[in-house]
Amino acid sequence: MTALLSGKALTAMELAIEADIAASTASSHLNQLLEGELLHVRKQGRHKYFQLADQKVAALLEQLLNVSATLSHPKAATGPNNPRLRQARVCYDHLAGTFGVALYDSLMCNHYIIERDNDTLLTNKGQLFFNTIDNTIFTSNTSKQPQCKACLDWSERRSHMAGQLGKWMLTDLLGKKWATRDLDSRAIQFTQQGLILFSKRYNISC
Repeated sequence: MTALLSGKALTAMELAIEADIAASTASSHLNQLLEGELLHVRKQGRHKYFQLADQKVAALLEQLLNVSATLSHPKAATGPNNPRLRQARVCYDHLAGTFGVALYDSLMCNHYIIERDNDTLLTNKGQLFFNTIDNTIFTSNTSKQPQCKACLDWSERRSHMAGQLGKWMLTDLLGKKWATRDLDSRAIQFTQQGLILFSKRYNISC
């Protein structure tokens, strides 16, 4: 299931290889996950592609990774060992890792978002800021996701941005080619110029 945190749909064979288990074992496990409504399957031709059921399942997985790391290795470094994954990675549909946390901190620092009663809210200043970039961010989105949502980062143990805004920012930076996604992992690689433009837009040096 952690392989599916990339947001990509994978076949049973691809998931069996990822988990280093037999195809028959993977098939049995996948059937149980489907019955539990944690996954859904899409059929295309002769192939079946599995995905996480929704954002809530992805958030639950991220929380379980945090809890598991704390219980197993309370004094050890948290998160993935791969430094590229620690720096920037996909968390289902939004940016995670060092850069994701820095982005969240900057949005807070610039008063674009506030935290209130365990919720993350977009301020009027933040609404104006994002409307100047794209005034259809929220109006064209029919998702049931909240506008903003804090997601506890697996490696940094601090918040990064999820929700509609988190999804839009990841889609936007990839669309602008400021960064690219690895084909075989959740890692995101910023270009040198892309990182400059990304940091400048969101004032990440704040």
